[in-house]
Amino acid sequence: MEKMEQRMRSFNRESRAKSQESRQENRISFFALYSLFIIPILMASSCKTNTNHTTTGTTTENKITKPAFSSDSAYLFTQQQLDFGARVPGTAAQQKCAAYFEQKLKNYGATVFMQKTNVVVYDGKSVPCINIIASYNPEVKRRLMICTHWDARPFADQDDSATAKPILAADDGASGSAILLEFARQLQQKNPEIGVDLIFLDVEDYGQPEYDLNQKPGDFYCLGTQYWCKNPHVPNYKAENGILLDMVGAKGATFTYEGVSMQYAPEFMKQVWRNAETLGYSNFFLKEITDQIIDDHYYINTLTKIPTIDIISRTYSTRSGFAKHWHTHEDNMSIIDKLTLQAVGETVLATIYDF
Repeated sequence: MEKMEQRMRSFNRESRAKSQESRQENRISFFALYSLFIIPILMASSCKTNTNHTTTGTTTENKITKPAFSSDSAYLFTQQQLDFGARVPGTAAQQKCAAYFEQKLKNYGATVFMQKTNVVVYDGKSVPCINIIASYNPEVKRRLMICTHWDARPFADQDDSATAKPILAADDGASGSAILLEFARQLQQKNPEIGVDLIFLDVEDYGQPEYDLNQKPGDFYCLGTQYWCKNPHVPNYKAENGILLDMVGAKGATFTYEGVSMQYAPEFMKQVWRNAETLGYSNFFLKEITDQIIDDHYYINTLTKIPTIDIISRTYSTRSGFAKHWHTHEDNMSIIDKLTLQAVGETVLATIYDF
């Protein structure tokens, strides 16, 4: 993922109005007695109604049902991917993990498309690319697309040592894929009213490493996504909206209004964030705009015109704006947190059922 410099600004301030007190006249007539006893009862009834139909920072339209989502399952699905090793394109781990996804998704009742091709990476090498698409209610015209990348980066170019060794990519790849697998498990148990497509995108993270001094121009990230955008799994594929999950499993993760998402789908992004707030996850989903990044959603927005947002962990504590484990060998199971998986998974699953 490449980064474009913009600085983050914060906007999430609410104003409050203070009420005025009224005074009673000394003489109490019949109408004065009416105002003393009847009007307060009506006012109390009105306040009670408002309390029942709103939550902090939300309106009645933002009331959503808390869905069944298991962070235990998502955690296990993350570990099972890492058990294959680094899922680098062109390795046995890639082939085994693709077969694992295919079998799991079929077991969970999805119509599965295996999109296999070859793509050329930054050094001119052709590598296998396997995009996996799981469709629910494929006959329904109104659709929501949820996607993630599942490949592992071939090098740890943000590490101080062993830079040429592939990373396990627990957060940057496996966490999003694990959440999608748990979506599949839940969608089999409770069928949504809309059509849902879960898309596992390959060869996202094979961009040129920073330590390679011979930098080559070109779009070498998100190669599987670029291929799918130009060659959708069904002709003339269209979804009303899309959600990309990227680095969604680490402890202490925070998700912001990412710039490209706000350019192409601002209202949808704000609705997802309101859903998170209603579910009690506003400490994860921050209402702050951060810089634009070139991730899978950029190509989906520009090539397919599907308004797509990116739920991606951002931070102010590093130069890159990503977590310290990003593109390092610290991206392993030790940094995966069930509470983060729950916050993201529950929020997006609620969005699916409430879409």
